[in-house]
Amino acid sequence: MEAIEEPQGNVSLHQSTTRGVIMTVFSMTLGIISNIVALFILVDAYSQQRRRSKPTFLLFAASLVVTDFFGHVIPGALVIQLYVSGGAGPVSTSDGMCQFLGGCMVFFGLCPLFMGCAMAAERCLGVTRPLLHASLVTTTRIKVCLAGVWLAALCVALLPCVHLGSYSYQEPATWCFIKVLSDTEAVDVAFMALFSGLGLAAVVIALVCNTISGLTLVLARMRRKPGSHHSTHSHDIEMVLQLVGVMATSCICWCPLLIIGLMSVIQSYTGSLTEVHSHYRLLMTGVRLAAWNQILDPWVYILLRRTVLRKIYLFIKCQLGWGTTNSQWESSSFAGSDKNVTQV
Repeated sequence: MEAIEEPQGNVSLHQSTTRGVIMTVFSMTLGIISNIVALFILVDAYSQQRRRSKPTFLLFAASLVVTDFFGHVIPGALVIQLYVSGGAGPVSTSDGMCQFLGGCMVFFGLCPLFMGCAMAAERCLGVTRPLLHASLVTTTRIKVCLAGVWLAALCVALLPCVHLGSYSYQEPATWCFIKVLSDTEAVDVAFMALFSGLGLAAVVIALVCNTISGLTLVLARMRRKPGSHHSTHSHDIEMVLQLVGVMATSCICWCPLLIIGLMSVIQSYTGSLTEVHSHYRLLMTGVRLAAWNQILDPWVYILLRRTVLRKIYLFIKCQLGWGTTNSQWESSSFAGSDKNVTQV
């Protein structure tokens, strides 16, 4: 029986490894294609609207797509290497690859959240205080802000280098993340609390800013006189819709992992984190869901464009049988703005 069971176990392990590699390669391929397509769209939009207020937003968006691209490729390649090599052995061990992979997970996890927060704040200022936005927000300052975002995320990711937290292999020893178990030191628990707290704070700030921007645009549209055309509002509507899409994607993909992290922090302090395998399963589920953020983010910019939104609007209008009395939204929010763009 033992001679029979051992090959079966090897076959099962081989099938699991093959399945993991296939899923990782599929995810990486989909993410690469999505980010490249979105980047081409954003670069084309940036070249057409250099003299408008939108290029600052497009610079943010393009930087987010590029960050998502590398955040998908680098950790994915390391995970594939670990799958192919059969894992790293006991999950309690750690090495240089684990430190690098864990740092990439934290860095490329915080960057999209921080960027989404900065983009929402920039749009909120542009919608509510356009004159102040025009005087304060420049391309150079946006680049400085982006550098600050990357530097802040990098500083958090490098905290284990100064012994303020640590990374460890997570089951099934094919990926690394912040170490939080029942016997974890206080600095590791604080590291996880910092990561989760910063991520959730960025999501909350983005939610508040996008809500303010959306309400401001709705009130402005209600106060607009019939027959007036404002291309600026059209661009604002497009950008806010894209921000809402990014925020919704971040909430769906990242909030579970961030909440799991905070739960593990609380359980570590109370000494109730005894189900280690259950914790690993929850954490792995959260990471897998978070990995989809880099795949879905680009589709926000691919789908939520004025050309696509206009086609969707016209299709819905045709299906509902709306007459010419409701054509004001179409002319003011879509067609009229396109004409103004070509005249600039």
